[in-house]
Amino acid sequence: MRRIILALATAAGLTATASAWAGQGANSWPNGAKAAVVLTYDDALESQLDHAVPVLDAAGFKGTFFLSGVKQVDVPRWRAAAAEGHELGNHTIFHPCPAATFATDPRYTSEAYTPAGLLKEIAQQNVLLTALDGRPAHGFATPCGVTQAGGQDYLEPLRAANLVTYVRGVVTTLADLRAKVAILDPMHIPSRGFPDGVTGAQLIAFAQEAEAGGGMAVFLFHGVGGDYLQVSDAAHRELVDWLKANRQDVWVTTLQGALDWAHAHP
Repeated sequence: MRRIILALATAAGLTATASAWAGQGANSWPNGAKAAVVLTYDDALESQLDHAVPVLDAAGFKGTFFLSGVKQVDVPRWRAAAAEGHELGNHTIFHPCPAATFATDPRYTSEAYTPAGLLKEIAQQNVLLTALDGRPAHGFATPCGVTQAGGQDYLEPLRAANLVTYVRGVVTTLADLRAKVAILDPMHIPSRGFPDGVTGAQLIAFAQEAEAGGGMAVFLFHGVGGDYLQVSDAAHRELVDWLKANRQDVWVTTLQGALDWAHAHP
């Protein structure tokens, strides 16, 4: 069932057209790095707090965590992660996905929402995020990669409402890994998810593709050594170890950090 979620997210992300990523050319990254790598994690899962955050902290890296359904018991740890410099992002409160994806309360399927209702939920989740990290603005990741609420596109209303600084999607092409990040549409930032059983070598290969292209690789993770759609703790550590060993060529940062740098150094 969870594989269906990932497949649906990938299919939804393919609706973004190639023109959204037009504009090839080298990016200017800090200290002459060849590429930027961003590690993002969805759904506020305990395995991320147990495995991902400590590994990132040990390597001196910062990740981006898109929170939804935050458990009260985890609030202190998310607040501590934010204090360490990790980025907290918006992933809605109830994570609305299409009814065909998995069984859930009918009130919280994407078909049951309207764009206005979803924007209201995003605004309310921003309040929680600010309470956790003290920051006035946050990025957003689409639940299940779906960009419609009640059959209507909600990204353009979200853009007009100025509620989020960017929207991370769920698909990446080779063209994306060569794109000038400063001119990407902030409502269509690409990322790549990985299936259960992905190896460390496969994860590293994605970073190497960005290194060769001079662009930005945005990883999308869910469970890390637990929960669902999981990457094993060993594979995740292998990726982080490779990034640490290659930090002169690959800059690891948060998604907001990468976008801010690219805009300031076009």
